[in-house]
Amino acid sequence: MKQETIEDERLSYAPCRYGSSRMLFRGPRKRLDNPYLAFIGGTETYGKFIDKPFPTLIEKALRQPCVNFGSVNGGIDAVVHDRTVMEICQNADLTVVQVMGANLLSNRFFTVHQRRNDRFVGASTVLEAIFQDVDFSEFSFTRHMLNALFNKSTDRFETVVRELREAWMARMRLLLHQIGDNVVLFWLAEHEPTNKHWSSLPAHLQTDPLFITADMIDQLRPLVRDVVVAVPSEEALSQGTQGMVYSPSQERAAREMLGVQSHKEAAAELLPHLREQLFSL
Repeated sequence: MKQETIEDERLSYAPCRYGSSRMLFRGPRKRLDNPYLAFIGGTETYGKFIDKPFPTLIEKALRQPCVNFGSVNGGIDAVVHDRTVMEICQNADLTVVQVMGANLLSNRFFTVHQRRNDRFVGASTVLEAIFQDVDFSEFSFTRHMLNALFNKSTDRFETVVRELREAWMARMRLLLHQIGDNVVLFWLAEHEPTNKHWSSLPAHLQTDPLFITADMIDQLRPLVRDVVVAVPSEEALSQGTQGMVYSPSQERAAREMLGVQSHKEAAAELLPHLREQLFSL
């Protein structure tokens, strides 16, 4: 991953590494010889274009270091096989795991980039057999590929959705098993978890976390200490990019992300749950 630095240098992500991990994470690097919390997640946890993302706000409120293992466009695969990250999370007082999309992991049908999980690497022979009328060499990103498959055949596409959900559940169980019993699962999205068909949601295939249902979250409840749901208010969403830091060329990307007020509300929702869990340790 290239160093994440806003072009006008008003915001630096201070990228850093931990141990033998090949991943660059948002800094500054935290000391691990005192009690700390760890945060695993995607773009929202990383805080792209956000000066103080919700892990930083939590750190300030708790006065306890918060290690940010968020990854831009990252999914479970970005960290689940990273021994350093898993060991740091095992030793954390608590680890907050953001719910990430099922489109961001390798599965029986296609492979994603090991660290940039939104990047499509290639289709399996199984997927090629299901979609013989698709040229998979045209795709660089998983969401682009999934849109094409959906437009080609809605019936065949449901087979892909089922596979992604099964792979996501298996990978999440692996992740939670590796971390241990100190996990808080965190849903941060513009809608609450639901069992409605994914295509009925307003953003369709642009929904995040993609293909994750309320039932899938419920199946993970016995494996975590708590499940926290944060849905930004209409007021927060209406603020758009206000307070975000980005260059003119990045405005379109910034508009697709949760803004400053959404991060403040996320921290406010998460904070009492973390305090309760820390008090019970």
